[in-house]
Amino acid sequence: MAFDFKKEYKEFYMPKDKPAIITVPKMNYIAVRGMGDPNDETGDYKAAIGLLYGIAFTIKMSKKGDHRIDGYFDYVVPPLEGFWWQVAATTESNINATTDQPPTEGRGHYPQGTTFGIDYSRKEDFNWISVIRLPDFVTKADFDWAVEEASKKKKTDFSKVEFLTYDEGLCVQCMHIGSYDDEPATVAIMHEFMEQQGYELDITYKRLHHEIYLSDARKVAHEKLKTVIRHPIRKKG
Repeated sequence: MAFDFKKEYKEFYMPKDKPAIITVPKMNYIAVRGMGDPNDETGDYKAAIGLLYGIAFTIKMSKKGDHRIDGYFDYVVPPLEGFWWQVAATTESNINATTDQPPTEGRGHYPQGTTFGIDYSRKEDFNWISVIRLPDFVTKADFDWAVEEASKKKKTDFSKVEFLTYDEGLCVQCMHIGSYDDEPATVAIMHEFMEQQGYELDITYKRLHHEIYLSDARKVAHEKLKTVIRHPIRKKG
């Protein structure tokens, strides 16, 4: 039976619909960065998802080709995830969508006082990193092979796809059931719980609002969508 990350790591992918504190280890991802409304059918977000799955399935199906990945075992491609933020208006205007994007050490510059919260009414201002988790046996070399292989076979430009390592650390998370637009109610409950437990929010340009999508929004009614919401936190004081 294929290894299923959702079943084997329920603490990360199948939390209860009540907030909990969790420490998330370092993981590797297939990633594509972009900006704009994720609901725009002709926007970058829709294209990014296609690129992610193109690489994900090239790696998964490598077992049927000539490329051999050390330690490979059959697995279910993990769910789509996303890191989201919006850059608040500042007195400076030198923020560049290509070079100034977290969570990469030493990449770009943000003016002092910049904030990275989420305003669900301004979807057109979203910055995002869409990701799919990679099994630990996939190295950067295997990833590079997959990009080259997918580019040749699919006649598609995969140059926007990157190998991303992210160490998420201490977080509060909760299963949100319902429309994405109703997430603020769940987030409010998470933050109240976090404060009661002696923590405070720690969203920065390196630590971001994180969502894991367990439902296919094209097939599931909005009120039944399941989304893991995760926010970085730290101990107060």
